[in-house]
Amino acid sequence: MKKMLVLFGVLILALPLAAQMSDKGGSVAQAITQMEQQWASNSKTGNVDAVAANLADNFVELDSDGSLNTKAQMMDRMKGSKWQVNEVSNIKVMVHGNTAIATGSWQGKGTAAGKPVDSHENWIDTWMKMPNGKWQCIASASAPAKM
Repeated sequence: MKKMLVLFGVLILALPLAAQMSDKGGSVAQAITQMEQQWASNSKTGNVDAVAANLADNFVELDSDGSLNTKAQMMDRMKGSKWQVNEVSNIKVMVHGNTAIATGSWQGKGTAAGKPVDSHENWIDTWMKMPNGKWQCIASASAPAKM
């Protein structure tokens, strides 16, 4: 009986800490979901600077065509893109300390690098909390979605 009371006491004391920890993860997941949605919206409107602000300087992208791009290369490609549709959906975020993995789907219709695009893709982005406290995307990869 004594052991049960001690265990019960420990659980009661641990619940507020567990709730606080899950809330932090939930807040981070919500913030990253919002940044992913803003990324798509800013890409659609051609706001390259807003997208660049959320990408780490050493950001790397594996595009659905198999090309590997730096942040600068991705920004250059964005400058020539025109979108009628550029949307993300099905976003899920898993937080692991100062790192978060976001997955989702993307639909785009428009032109990129002078070529027509009408595509559905799945993507995965890796976000990291930087020393200044800001979350930035450090890596992104996408692949054509099987329809």
